Amino acid sequence: MLLIPAIDLKDGHCVRLVQGDMDQSTTFGEQPQLVAQRWLDAGARRLHLVDLNGAFAGKPKNLAAIKAILQEVDGQVPVQLGGGIRDLDTIEQYIDAGIQYVIIGTAAVKNPGFLRDACSAFGGHIIVGLDAKDGKVATDGWSKVTGVDVIELARKFEDYGVESIIYTDIGRDGMLTGINIDATVRLAQAVDIPIIASGGLKGMDDIERLLQVQDEGIEGVICGRAIYTGDLDFASAQARVDEFEDGEGDPAE
Repeated sequence: MLLIPAIDLKDGHCVRLVQGDMDQSTTFGEQPQLVAQRWLDAGARRLHLVDLNGAFAGKPKNLAAIKAILQEVDGQVPVQLGGGIRDLDTIEQYIDAGIQYVIIGTAAVKNPGFLRDACSAFGGHIIVGLDAKDGKVATDGWSKVTGVDVIELARKFEDYGVESIIYTDIGRDGMLTGINIDATVRLAQAVDIPIIASGGLKGMDDIERLLQVQDEGIEGVICGRAIYTGDLDFASAQARVDEFEDGEGDPAE
């Protein structure tokens, strides 16, 4: 299972938001590339970038910071990126720059044809970000909750050929209240593509619980606020996952 540190970018800095609210942001690093190196040093096997300004503007806004991170990472681990990706040219630009996986969120819900075209043109590089509240899909920086069932939409996108799905319970994101594991498992059981859990990771207990259900199709988990506040020691969590995957530990113990 992948533990994927999140680096959320706002105005060129690494920040964390509370429930997606741009007015409730805390800065955790003014040089995001150094934050990226910190997580690499702690054993991260993938990084998760979000262009927050881009997500709200509908187009890339933190290119300088993203390029600085890619230069720092220098191909050591895959990097996935979301926020403001609305056209094929932007996807091509990011992949050419060194981004391994491009995350399409609101645009996938509002314009499924775009997602289908993206999967066709950039097969193996497209991840869908599905944000939901009470099982219903949310869009536009979580400001709008639709009547669309998240499992039904996931099945549809699976047919398009997406690489994986990041599932975020927006009622928990940034709140340190724990991953919604039951809902994440239900989604993973409903599709045959990997699911990445997100939203509310609070500590090692969540990691242990996810290890118990990873065989249901849980590929990884996005690690956000908890690794910045110290509620979860990332290096220790990564060591625990490595131990489990080596067959040296039972998460139920």
